[in-house]
Amino acid sequence: MSETRRNQSNHERIDSSENQHRRVVIENSHGEKLVGVLQDTGSTETVVICHGFQSSKDRIPMRTIANVFERAKITTFRFDFTGNGESQGTFQYGNYRREAEDLRSVLQHLRGENREISAIIGHSKGGNVVLLYAAKYKDVETVVNISGRFFLEKGIEGRLGKDYMKRIKEDGFIDVRNRKGKFEYRVTEESLKDRLTTNTHEACLSIHENCRVLTVHGSDDRIVSVTEAYEFAKYIKNHKLCVIEGADHEFTSHQHQLASTVLSFFKKDDDDDGVISTSTRDLTRAVVPITSRI
Repeated sequence: MSETRRNQSNHERIDSSENQHRRVVIENSHGEKLVGVLQDTGSTETVVICHGFQSSKDRIPMRTIANVFERAKITTFRFDFTGNGESQGTFQYGNYRREAEDLRSVLQHLRGENREISAIIGHSKGGNVVLLYAAKYKDVETVVNISGRFFLEKGIEGRLGKDYMKRIKEDGFIDVRNRKGKFEYRVTEESLKDRLTTNTHEACLSIHENCRVLTVHGSDDRIVSVTEAYEFAKYIKNHKLCVIEGADHEFTSHQHQLASTVLSFFKKDDDDDGVISTSTRDLTRAVVPITSRI
């Protein structure tokens, strides 16, 4: 295959708008192909957006954030983690550190194309992944954690049942099915252990003070309680916390309020846009509704 043909397949144009939307395929450290969309505004300054658990690059709020940044002439790249969306590999429960390595492969590829990574943004599980990445590699200056979970031991019972630890010890795995009984994914003892041994507290303490971190959470999140957002504020040195009143886990009815809040933080003009700075001394008063101009 010629170099021109290869470049066309790896950077397939998928949109005919003024800015280029290109499908980009990146190989991770395990030889699996990760598929993403580069919304190229002509700027080499690039923001990378990461999805959450069993989600994809094309769902909200990832797509909304990318579109709002595009209108601000900021290039974004959103991609599917291993085993999700269009990417190769097998979906695994847990896998937080493995997904941080997927993110590493993405950033290395983009930097190899002379792009400057100006921020990494993650929703839900992706919020944990971007924090783990920042804690380990210390090569990004702006991180946004949207609806991330601080206590990873929580939320398991709701998916696996009250006796999940006993059953997984006995059988070695638990098959998760939807409400109609259709198989969705298998949780192995190893993958459960991966989640339970991922230390969010330690990661937060390890993030360098020069790295600016924003946590955004919805007050009506029924998947991850808004109280967990306060924990990130306690342990990350250079941190701002924003709670959007009435928003759910995916900010279903608050997409543009979320995206404009993230954009304002990125552009460092958030003091005028309702982003609230927090400290361990005054968390309760700091968490209040915001008002967005958009």
